[in-house]
Amino acid sequence: MRSILKYNRGMDILGNFKKGTVLVIGDLVMDHFIWGKVRRISPEAPVPVVEVNSESLILGGAANVVNNIHSLGGMVLVCGVIGKDDAGKKLVHELKQKGIPSDGIIVEGDRPTSVKTRIIAHSQQVVRFDREKRNKIHFDAMKAIIDHTKKKIGSVDAIVISDYAKGVISEELMEEVINIARKKNKPVAVDPKVSHFDFYKNVSIITPNNDEASQASGIDIEDNASLLRAGDVLLKKLGSDAILITRGEHGMSLFENNGGITHIPTVAKEVYDVSGAGDTVIGTVALAIASGASFKEAAVISNFAAGIVVGKVGTATVTPEELKKAVENRLGAKKGR
Repeated sequence: MRSILKYNRGMDILGNFKKGTVLVIGDLVMDHFIWGKVRRISPEAPVPVVEVNSESLILGGAANVVNNIHSLGGMVLVCGVIGKDDAGKKLVHELKQKGIPSDGIIVEGDRPTSVKTRIIAHSQQVVRFDREKRNKIHFDAMKAIIDHTKKKIGSVDAIVISDYAKGVISEELMEEVINIARKKNKPVAVDPKVSHFDFYKNVSIITPNNDEASQASGIDIEDNASLLRAGDVLLKKLGSDAILITRGEHGMSLFENNGGITHIPTVAKEVYDVSGAGDTVIGTVALAIASGASFKEAAVISNFAAGIVVGKVGTATVTPEELKKAVENRLGAKKGR
């Protein structure tokens, strides 16, 4: 990794995080966690009985991308849709508490705010259940998102599309957002859903995981040869500048349209929970690019961030101090600057 990113350069990019502004467009979610312990199996059915100790309701989905960028010290704007309900009010309240503007959030009265509930016992997820509607948002809501993007494009350095397939991201919306961004030469980074891959043509960078890349390319990624074929297929299919495939314990692989291929080994020491890890990756990639990083440099920095966040339980974020420490440990003075 030191051949890609030197210590001083990495610290310079991290130092610029506070100057970068990112607009996040996508499916806003509240993550509901129920924490407890399992001591017995139910006599009614062969399932564990969770004795609940506490609950928490935190930002999830595209809102977790927003939270990650904010936690890293970047300026962040958000655009999405919520319902006229308590979960939606809580989401807006959480954003306002962090000083994040909510003027890009549209309320639709006939759809609920998406809520994912996870029951956690002994640091392990027991079950998850979702309350949501996945139907496409109304035309007026889509137009409001486009208008907000036009209004804010001059003040942002990058755009993130956080697609959870809950109804916000459509082909029409993507065409408009990409056109708006390209006219102002602003990069667009996408955290994708397989069913929407055709929507993402001509974006700057897209960050599928291994399974998503396999499905979207039609190539089962089993070894290095199949990985290379899948990366090539996706670049040609999407016409994007770069594809960053996140590969779990195998790290990340970056494919660029200039022919460059870069494999980045994982730095995760322990993996407790991958919930929201993709949000951390896309948020860090976008903020790094907004702060002057190349695709390679952004990929290395996001790999550090992912290695930190998977060591935490629940939907989590990374702080600048944690990221700087990771860069110091891997790229610092004793390892050559």
